[in-house]
Amino acid sequence: MVRALFPGSFDPIHYGHIDIAERASRLFDEIVMAVYDRPLKSLLFSPEERIDLVKETLSNNKKIRVIGYSGLTVDVCRQVDAQVIIRGLRVFSDFEFEFRMALANHRLAQDIEMVAFITAEEHTFLSSSTVKEIASLNGDVSSMLPDIVEQKLKEKLKSMGEHTLSANTLRD
Repeated sequence: MVRALFPGSFDPIHYGHIDIAERASRLFDEIVMAVYDRPLKSLLFSPEERIDLVKETLSNNKKIRVIGYSGLTVDVCRQVDAQVIIRGLRVFSDFEFEFRMALANHRLAQDIEMVAFITAEEHTFLSSSTVKEIASLNGDVSSMLPDIVEQKLKEKLKSMGEHTLSANTLRD
């Protein structure tokens, strides 16, 4: 059995993430969506909210399970017995970041491989920060997110009030 870990903050999960997870599930026996609780960026949703949204969004795919995590991604791979880390590439600048991260992870765990999926063309512009910014300005994000995620995002933004959002909260 080949198990792959797909780590990310998923703040919030969008169609780009979903596309990669679904495509990866066709290649691997199991995909573990690992929702990171403490990335080096401000978050809109709590770890529990993000985990719930990922679970709801991907509940129809029995090859995908969702966990939360903190610490090193390679340590989580070992905990769940994952042999592969899944990453998505949208644009060339993603490649440079992911390349450095893959080398660092390889230094820490030579037995864990990294597999990058090139995003589907229709999702190349998508990032969580883009979605949050458009939604915070009352733009239409319905083509970027599943309905349940869009609803939760609008509720979250409304509860925060329009003047409480900072540039750091919106940054991906």
